[in-house]
Amino acid sequence: MQADLIQEARRQAEICHACRYCEGYCSVFPALHRERFLTDGDITQLANLCHNCRGCYYACQYTAPHEFDLNLPKALAEVRRNSWESYAWPAPVARKFHTHGGAIAIASVLGFAAMFLAIRLIGSAGGDGFYAAFSHGAMVAIFLPAFFFPLASLAISLKKYWSSVGGTRIDLKSVARAFGMAAEMRDLSGGHGDGCNFEEEDRFSHARRHAHQAILYGFLLCFASTSAGTLMHYFLDMPAPYPLWSLPKLFGIPGGVLLTGGCAWMMSLKLRSDRTLGDGNAWGGDFGFIALLGFVALSGLALYVLGSTAAMPLLLALHLGSVLSFFLLTPFTKMAHGFYRLTALIRDAQQKQA
Repeated sequence: MQADLIQEARRQAEICHACRYCEGYCSVFPALHRERFLTDGDITQLANLCHNCRGCYYACQYTAPHEFDLNLPKALAEVRRNSWESYAWPAPVARKFHTHGGAIAIASVLGFAAMFLAIRLIGSAGGDGFYAAFSHGAMVAIFLPAFFFPLASLAISLKKYWSSVGGTRIDLKSVARAFGMAAEMRDLSGGHGDGCNFEEEDRFSHARRHAHQAILYGFLLCFASTSAGTLMHYFLDMPAPYPLWSLPKLFGIPGGVLLTGGCAWMMSLKLRSDRTLGDGNAWGGDFGFIALLGFVALSGLALYVLGSTAAMPLLLALHLGSVLSFFLLTPFTKMAHGFYRLTALIRDAQQKQA
């Protein structure tokens, strides 16, 4: 299966190599035109550079009904998903999530929420605020290993990817260039700067780029909120709950709003997009993960608003269940694509300097 996907992507890429009409569209085409012969590793690298903006498809003169029948966004999306499944550790979990992502996300959230409610019933509580429902010790015992698992899993996966694409020793200049590209999400603006064609067919739009930015910066603000709370708890002897004008709240509230809105926007765009220009086998998993990430943010905001009511224990269990699900599923979901694409951008920056 993997060989067939790579072979089809290579066939289409070789036609693109000869045509060169889309040379300035995104990072894929300059990388494609640098190579005279495309190895399997080259195809995998191109697939992970692709952001599925679909601009090349609508510009192409060789799409169906032409006999070449090019659909490069779909071909690269299938190779990309297959590469994530192949390099993921453990790999069988990734394959299951991509095909049954929505069901797995719902089941894991509800299952972990029930677990937290059961922990509360057996008496694991003590403290102020949320700790009145679940003790700090119980939360640490559960979330500390859950936090390190995805880091270890992704490290193993990315090492395999780096080896397969011929990555060399990483230099700071390449890393800085890659982070700059990722921060601006430059490839989602198209080579012409007018945006991409993800949800509007042949009409250019920056909507997907802005939705991604809302998700990215919302997530970073939420992470900063959690980090600030951790530092305040352990190093400044300032345990939760925190007042409105504290760092955890100043980071967390706008971060939650951005993350919730960005995920809702992204789901709307995916529902309006043409599924034949992406990997149909991964659509459910992608959508399920975006919904999960949005629910993490939304339940956190609801918990902030209703944290002093009788609904707090149930809301907290659902929120903690969604957060735990997010951590444990990260290496096998669309979240992993950010790490792969950043790694692909680092490799691309290396090749540009060579």
